[in-house]
Amino acid sequence: MPAHSAAALLFDMDGTLIDSHVAVESIWAIWCERHGLDLLEVIRVCHGTRTEDTVRLIAPHLDTAAEVAWLEALEAEVVDGQVALPGSLPLLQALPASRWAVATSACDAVARMRFDHCGLPLPQVLVTAELVEHGKPAPDPYLLAAQRLGVAVRDCIVFEDAAAGLASALAAGCRVVLVGNHVPAQEGVIARIADYSAVRWDEATGMLLLPDDTPAIAA
Repeated sequence: MPAHSAAALLFDMDGTLIDSHVAVESIWAIWCERHGLDLLEVIRVCHGTRTEDTVRLIAPHLDTAAEVAWLEALEAEVVDGQVALPGSLPLLQALPASRWAVATSACDAVARMRFDHCGLPLPQVLVTAELVEHGKPAPDPYLLAAQRLGVAVRDCIVFEDAAAGLASALAAGCRVVLVGNHVPAQEGVIARIADYSAVRWDEATGMLLLPDDTPAIAA
């Protein structure tokens, strides 16, 4: 198995550790119907970005704070349509608390609900939408995650699934493992995986072990 040294592993949440696209898109569909907006346009930009950034981009004429509060309250109540990706639980259980963090564009209440609903351990370092001035694709979330772990960000490996998250991780100086086939690889991407079934962490050496069939440049 190819091995990569890392001071810590940083994870996105939605689409990366947890498949929540059904829940996420159903909530945006309700919001679009409420305001007569184009759901396809929202879906084009919402994955990987904060709710406030999506609202501001799609509907600048609306009260952003009020719409975000409405959306996040609804999202925190929707538990159906989300499941942990295969292999994510044993991988996270194998990682010492000081070796991993989550940097998500979701708000704190939604992130905690999803981890609890999917039976995943909550990280000691959880960077959510409220904690950064600039969300993904800015590097702020991953910079803060590494800072709170007390490690150099350039020594971290990020797991991401969306274009905004990939841009954020690369801008922070991290190496990236892409989850799924949603975005094309580029320089800085070391592998692509479908899930975590064959991903291992060797604590003795501080090495991330990836399956042999995870080329960085995949279709």
